[in-house]
Amino acid sequence: MPDTTTPASPKATSSAAKKTVRPRRASSAGASKARATAARSSGASKSKPAAARTNSTRSTTDLVGDYAERAVLIPVGAALLARERVVSSVTDTISSYSSPAKAQGQLRKFEHRGSAARTRMEREVRKTRTRVERELRERRRELDQQRERITKEVTSRVEQTQSQIEKTQAQIEDALRARLEEGADLANRVQERVLSLV
Repeated sequence: MPDTTTPASPKATSSAAKKTVRPRRASSAGASKARATAARSSGASKSKPAAARTNSTRSTTDLVGDYAERAVLIPVGAALLARERVVSSVTDTISSYSSPAKAQGQLRKFEHRGSAARTRMEREVRKTRTRVERELRERRRELDQQRERITKEVTSRVEQTQSQIEKTQAQIEDALRARLEEGADLANRVQERVLSLV
């Protein structure tokens, strides 16, 4: 049986495409112009304040619709971006280990990074140990200097005290010797007087 359907004409096809493909949303300025034109054409029966009230209500509705659409589109876009990042990271990982040569290259990179980190850590440990040893030497030197100074001070104090004790002892001995000599002179005088009286 032959096909009885005739192909659509180009004009019909373009008009059907124009009817089916509609823009998602007109801009707010274009929409308000269209509404104003429609209100003017059908405004014979409506008053001017009623038309203005209708325009403001429709613009408020458009704003609410815009905000609602943004509230839906923002999380969707964020989720899509996160998904793309995850997919790209997984793709990079898979491409990095897709062959033994690439895997060996990655392992060499990791080994190089590890050895560099170990070298840096050893250098830091050596620096820290050197600094601690230097500080300990300085503290030990300071302690030795303080000990020597304290020892000298104590020795000088002891020597001063000993010299003072020796001076005091000599003064006491001189005073006792003088008193003994005075006592002996007194005894000799008394004895002479007693003998002269007898």
